[in-house]
Amino acid sequence: MFTGIVQAVGKVRESTRQGADVRLRVAAGKLDLSGISLGDSIAVSGVCLTVAALHQDGFSADVSAETLRCTTFAALRASAAVNLEKSLTLAAPLGGHLVSGHVDGVAEVKERGAVGQSLRYVIEVPVPLAKYIAAKGSICIDGVSLTVNTVHGAAFEVNIVPHTRQETTLGELAAGDRVNVEVDLVARYVERLLAGDKDAPHGGMTRELLARQGYMND
Repeated sequence: MFTGIVQAVGKVRESTRQGADVRLRVAAGKLDLSGISLGDSIAVSGVCLTVAALHQDGFSADVSAETLRCTTFAALRASAAVNLEKSLTLAAPLGGHLVSGHVDGVAEVKERGAVGQSLRYVIEVPVPLAKYIAAKGSICIDGVSLTVNTVHGAAFEVNIVPHTRQETTLGELAAGDRVNVEVDLVARYVERLLAGDKDAPHGGMTRELLARQGYMND
């Protein structure tokens, strides 16, 4: 799990095809790797990757064909800047929101403009994801936890404050750019619970199910 609070901006050193997969070598910038071991997770522009090798300046990780299909990583090339965050510990402050690093889809930046010292972006998601996005809710864009200002159909608006602009890659986005999107995971579970008998193979969470499992007394 992650929080969407980016800890460093890294740079892709190599992107090497290995059959249907890709191995990325990432220079970690100012990210502290002293406590990182092989097998640990690092969010790379919102994508949870497993450290497969450690280097003096960073790490390598394998990207599966499924991840390439669902994210912007199929177009990721050497020298590309990426947002980095180490996985959350129980002692860490939850400064953003709970982020799994499992990208739901790729969205497109439709508009960019200035609002005072901040940047305003209008971003459009694939239509099936629109129902999970709510005004004043949370969303993760390229690994950055953001608050949704407004929603219009499949498009939503966010502000990038100066600190986020300086410490992440979001300040470089332009209209037409594609970004990784992870919706608030709570919204996905609420949808599944509300589906009940319609979709859940065991009938969803009902009073009858709870009674059968001994959680209710007559």
